[in-house]
Order: sequence, then structure tokens, then C-alpha cells
Amino acid sequence: MRREEKARLINQLRPRHTLKWLLKAAGMSRSVYYYWCRASARPDRYADEKRRIAAIFHQHRGRYGYRRITWTLRRQGHPLNHKTVQRLMGQLGLACRLRPKRYRSYRGEEGKTAPNRLQRQFETDRPNHKWVTDVTEFKVRGERLYLSPILDLYNQEIVSYEIARTPRLPLVMTMLKQAIKRLAPGERPMLHSDQGWQYRMPLYRQTLNQHSIEPSMSRKGNCHDNAVMENFFGILKSECFHGRTFKTVEAFILEIKRYIRYYNHDRIKEKLKGLSPVEYRTQALVPG
Repeated sequence: MRREEKARLINQLRPRHTLKWLLKAAGMSRSVYYYWCRASARPDRYADEKRRIAAIFHQHRGRYGYRRITWTLRRQGHPLNHKTVQRLMGQLGLACRLRPKRYRSYRGEEGKTAPNRLQRQFETDRPNHKWVTDVTEFKVRGERLYLSPILDLYNQEIVSYEIARTPRLPLVMTMLKQAIKRLAPGERPMLHSDQGWQYRMPLYRQTLNQHSIEPSMSRKGNCHDNAVMENFFGILKSECFHGRTFKTVEAFILEIKRYIRYYNHDRIKEKLKGLSPVEYRTQALVPG
């Protein structure tokens, strides 16, 4: 318990107990106690900042930690040190959500694999150069639901995605065809995945080849080879799924669609200089 909280508790108990014994029980000296009494009587110098922090936190449904809130405050014209934001959030009892585990799609050795061409080189200087993909599973109202997205490593934007009740090949193929429609002439991205059975099917590999998309696959059992995709699933589940109840599977599907739009257009990233993925891509297209 912090000293400020101890002083507040002592004040509440003073009508029924002597100050001497309360200080002894709290392990607090008389001078420290009176200091915090005077401090609590002063106006809160961060009252406005706390209101702004709380507003940003609740606007984003508890999805923002102190780093993103710091960036948002700066964008609003209220620069504040990130350590101060972290401390004020602690005082307000605000903390963002935690992360989960993921669906494993590897099934045996059948089908062809591709070498790990990405080699954890998650940086790129242009859109549609390096893509990553994977499948994750949700359990809603006793049913299973599967999400298959493609993420662009340039700005971590979700390029395309598909949601289905079974993890069959159309889940991945529909996603892939949507992503291909976004490619401009001459764009030939690398597409990295794990060794899941969907990515080793002839139809999937033929489609990549027809559009000059270079396949790349993680080493078996090594999730770090696709760490950016893993991180997205962690963010998605902590901010959109865990701790929430949905009346129907359809309601959850709608929420996923809303969240992905929010993630692409509104959710800022420190790595993207305080911009959302779409803002970052759009800004890069504006002539200097």
C-alpha cells in the first residue's frame, strides 16, 4: 500500500483510534503522515490529464496501455512523459488487457513445404512486399470459429481476412483471393505462414505461383518465425474477445469485423510514429 493510501486510511480510522497506534500499525512516521495530509488537501495538478487519460482509455475500450495513450495525448496537443502517464493510469486503476494462446494448424507431414525465406526479417520499406498469415480459433457459445488474415509487414495492416466455422481450405483461399485483388501491377509479395496443412495444399500453392507470390514457411514448431502474426492475434483476443460475452456467434463475427476496421484505421502504434496502419501507409504515399 502506498503512503498516500495509508494516510487516507488513517484519517478514516482516527475517530475510533488514537493517532499514535494507527501510525505504529501502518509503519508510518508522524511527519510523513502530516505531509500526505497536506498533499491530499492541495488541488490535483494532474486533474485535467487524468480526465483525458480516462477518456482515451474508455474510448478504446481498455485496449490502450500507457504508451499508446501517451502518443494519443501528443496528437491532441497535450505532450506528457510516458512514465507520468503510466503513473497516472496506476492511480486511476486503468490497465489494458492480457494476451492468449492460439490455434495450431499443423497436421502431419503430407503436402509440400517451402523454405523459411522470411528468416524473421520483419521489416520492409514498402507496402505489399512482405505478407504474413496464420489461422486462429475462437470458442463462442459452444461453437468454434476460425479467423484467417493476411498482415502486411510494412505497416502491420490487415490486408484481407476470412471468418468461417470450419478451418477448411476455402477459409484460406477466400482470404488469399481478396488479398491478390489489392496488388498493383508488378507487386509480387512474399507470403509467410506456418506449415499448416492449408498452406501445403496444391490449390493454394498453384494460386501463389499464378500471381508470382513467393511462399515462405516457418520451421516446424517455431512460433517465433511468425512473431508479428502471433502478436496480432494476441492483441485481437485481448482487446476484442477475452473477458467479453457474446449472445450469438453472429454478434461475435460482427464484432471481429468492427475490430479489424478499428485496428487498421484508428488504433495507433508506437512503431508507426503514433499513426494507425492506414494513416502510416497513406502518409507514405503523399509526396514530400
